[in-house]
Amino acid sequence: MGGYESLLVYRLAITIDDGTLLFCQKFLPDWADKRTVEQMVQASRSGKQNIVEGSLEKSCEGNIKLTGVGRASYGELLEDFKDFLGRRKFTLWSKNDPRVLKIRAFRETVGKETNLTNLANWANLDLKNPEDFANLMICLIYKETFLLDQLLRAQEEKFVKEGGFRENLFKRRREYLNSQK
Repeated sequence: MGGYESLLVYRLAITIDDGTLLFCQKFLPDWADKRTVEQMVQASRSGKQNIVEGSLEKSCEGNIKLTGVGRASYGELLEDFKDFLGRRKFTLWSKNDPRVLKIRAFRETVGKETNLTNLANWANLDLKNPEDFANLMICLIYKETFLLDQLLRAQEEKFVKEGGFRENLFKRRREYLNSQK
């Protein structure tokens, strides 16, 4: 097993997925927003599921590729939340806004003894306010993409140092054939 459940990027992905679903239910219930909701829910799900699938890959290349697909899904979701704010003339919080700094300072809990989502930890924000909720999600997605960028760098470094699955399998095959001579 890939051990994805203990990855911080996976834990945050769960929070983002739960938050996206709740946001869409609360603030995009109209038929006119149906396509947007489908896209947002799918991007959120894709980001999380690609983290899982990538961590279960035997191939380092496959893991890197799927982590990158997850990263791209969060980029798409980020744009949807920004569009939501812009189309409604809401404010996008600056990176130095005290609310953003508080969200950036929050640490996701990791471990099987905790709940699967940290969304409840955001109760101090007004999640009934669409502007606050969308900005919270934007902050969380920025954190997620930062963490995924770090993970991708580590995966690439591991690949450079250790090689890929096929490359290592071929080495083992050559060693076996040489030992049979």
